[in-house]
Amino acid sequence: MFTGLIESVGVVRSVRKLARGARIEIETELADLSPGESVAVDGVCQTVAEIARNRFSCDVLPETLRATTFGALRAGSRVNLERALGALARLGGHIVNGHVDGTGRVARISRTPRSIEIALEPALLRYVAPKGPVAVNGVSLTAGPEIRGGRFTVFVIPHTWDHTNLGGLRTGSAVNVEVDILAKYVERLSAAAKGSDRP
Repeated sequence: MFTGLIESVGVVRSVRKLARGARIEIETELADLSPGESVAVDGVCQTVAEIARNRFSCDVLPETLRATTFGALRAGSRVNLERALGALARLGGHIVNGHVDGTGRVARISRTPRSIEIALEPALLRYVAPKGPVAVNGVSLTAGPEIRGGRFTVFVIPHTWDHTNLGGLRTGSAVNVEVDILAKYVERLSAAAKGSDRP
């Protein structure tokens, strides 16, 4: 489990296609990583497979390449990094599983105040509540008060803008989106109470 509070921005050094998936190597300032450890990479939970000096590698499954922005990663791509939440750590953001629900597309960026408007498919947008939590590229953010036209807006404080890869987004950029897990559970329980396995 993660909180959406980014610890560092890493740089992809290589992407090697495999018969089933890919192996990505990321340069990072994170210290004391261990093989087998979970790290959220742009909000996608990955397992550290190998460590060499200031770099770590992880093996990416075909479904991850298809359902996230990982399919477009290249050498030089900047990615947000967060280690898994420790048992005694403060939960400063919100509960982020690292299981990306889908990708959105940056529709507009405003500098004053700093905000990003994201277009998202209706099947996922219904889980984004006004002033509710949402993770974008692994960053814990709060949706704006209005959700309409297939879009939602997140407002980004200067520290987050400067210390994550959100500040480098452009109109048209794809982003990983993880909606609030509580919203999905509520829907599932409501469907079960009505005698249906499907919402």
